[in-house]
Amino acid sequence: MIDKKHEDGKFIKPLAFVGMAAIILISFCFFILWRIDNPRAELIRISVIDKIVPNLDWAMAPVTKASQMVQNFQSYKRLYDQNQELRDELQKMRSWREAALQLEQENARLLDLNNVKLNPKLNYISGKILVDSGSLFRQSAIINLGISDGIIEGWAAMDGLGLVGRIAGVGKNTSRILFLTDTSSNVPVLIKPSNQRAILSGNNTIQPSLLFIENNKQVQPGDRILTSGDGGVFPANLLIGQVSLDNSNQLKAQLSANFSGLEYLRIIRHSPNAPINQPSRLIGPELTKANTDD
Repeated sequence: MIDKKHEDGKFIKPLAFVGMAAIILISFCFFILWRIDNPRAELIRISVIDKIVPNLDWAMAPVTKASQMVQNFQSYKRLYDQNQELRDELQKMRSWREAALQLEQENARLLDLNNVKLNPKLNYISGKILVDSGSLFRQSAIINLGISDGIIEGWAAMDGLGLVGRIAGVGKNTSRILFLTDTSSNVPVLIKPSNQRAILSGNNTIQPSLLFIENNKQVQPGDRILTSGDGGVFPANLLIGQVSLDNSNQLKAQLSANFSGLEYLRIIRHSPNAPINQPSRLIGPELTKANTDD
């Protein structure tokens, strides 16, 4: 059995050698035939092509398919590259769009500040918010105006629509603004058109409470809320917002100021009559010793 396999191996190697030599010889002959620059050789080449090539369609089909696959892959690669470029361009356009929207919003806020109708006797200075308290509804913020800009503690701060709060602490170049929503804020207000007086008390929500209303029955949701000027801290008739009802039918204030998008504020220059001895409180005029004795 071993001898038979050994003998088969002896025949396979010479046959493989002969086959390889024949292939090389035929290839060399074809090469020489195709390289000969002679009219007869050209006729032979044309005759061979006419006889062989039409009958090789089945053999060329895989090559043709492979060529088409390569072309399709190259086309797909070009489409993929173009798609990536379009994605990059779209991302850049989104960034530009976001920047444009931010500039548009900032411009709108600045225009609102310029269009606020105030008492002609009052003038103002505008500043930008630097830092806020970071809470869900911001109760205080730092603005880039201070003593060097002539800021005085107690001045009112407004955005383009309504009252935001007051200056509650002044530094050389910055000031702290206490918002109407802070629990330390209590502002005397006037409710129009019924002219009912009340106290707007902050409760750390976007809807401060209306307390100590003279006659609740004359107050309706939608009534305008203005500063009353009582106590001399705020000037009178600054817009605060509108009356609203919560789920428990309690009177609240729907503030006109956009507390969720504050960036620029208008600080109203006025001369408050009431001194503010503590940054977190509004107090009335100081009582003289004679009055306290009474």
